[in-house]
Amino acid sequence: MDSKYSFAAAEPAARLDKFVAERCAELSRTHAQELIGQGHIMVNGQPARASQRLNAGDRVSVSILPTAPSQVLPEAMPLTVIYEDEDLIVVDKPAGITAHPSPGHPSHTLLNAILAHFPDLPEGSDRLRPGIVHRLDKDTSGLMLVAKKRQSLAHLSDQFKSRSVSKVYLVLVKGHLSPEKGAILAPIGRDTRHRQRMAVATGGREARTDYRVVKYLDDYSLLEVMPETGRTHQIRVHFAAIGYPVVGDTTYGVASAKLARQFVHAHRLGFRLPGSGKQVEFTSPLPPDLEQALEDMG
Repeated sequence: MDSKYSFAAAEPAARLDKFVAERCAELSRTHAQELIGQGHIMVNGQPARASQRLNAGDRVSVSILPTAPSQVLPEAMPLTVIYEDEDLIVVDKPAGITAHPSPGHPSHTLLNAILAHFPDLPEGSDRLRPGIVHRLDKDTSGLMLVAKKRQSLAHLSDQFKSRSVSKVYLVLVKGHLSPEKGAILAPIGRDTRHRQRMAVATGGREARTDYRVVKYLDDYSLLEVMPETGRTHQIRVHFAAIGYPVVGDTTYGVASAKLARQFVHAHRLGFRLPGSGKQVEFTSPLPPDLEQALEDMG
């Protein structure tokens, strides 16, 4: 069961995350920040940021979801490793599996499978996500990078923060996208009407998605998409916002009779190896379900 609380701020200028952690004994400040980011902590009925300063009389509502497991256990599951060295592994994630445990997905995740093969992954700021450098949505397939050492975790995370990592996704959208090459610049934040969704929103976090059309198929466009930022659901939100929803995306677009999940595949990933500094790039071909969808669409 969820735990729900509501507080009135008595003193102005307090940070939201600190205010909540001081009043909910079961929450650490880090956990409070996660709940704020997920839209489960609201100020006066509106999504907020952890750093938001409260005004006297502000009403803060908190919904605490069931917690994830206290530790991540290895599970014998199929795992496709396309590269490994002493610092990292690159895995090819199938669709339909979450990247790591979370409330609602306590096990049977990609991380559970990875730990069965690599049990000594380093813990970063979150002990329930050892080795995890970045994530893919549950129904997005393709390349993910996992660190094997604490130093390489920090090195790779810094590359993502500095936006020096090259990420290319193959995405199918509805309609003939024009112009054939461009960029979508629109801030993304929590949807005020649906807390589990994201939206293009004034006051949201900066987000940029570059793209180019690979080819047109009937009333569809196959794209190479290069997200410069890494906001939650960024690709799906951005293309839905400009009127070209991702095929098979039932959250931001429409269902497809030809595809059981969203057509988003992490196709190429380029970065510098922590040990040598050498620039490398890895490629994952389209999985069979996406290949079949393209054939069906001509």
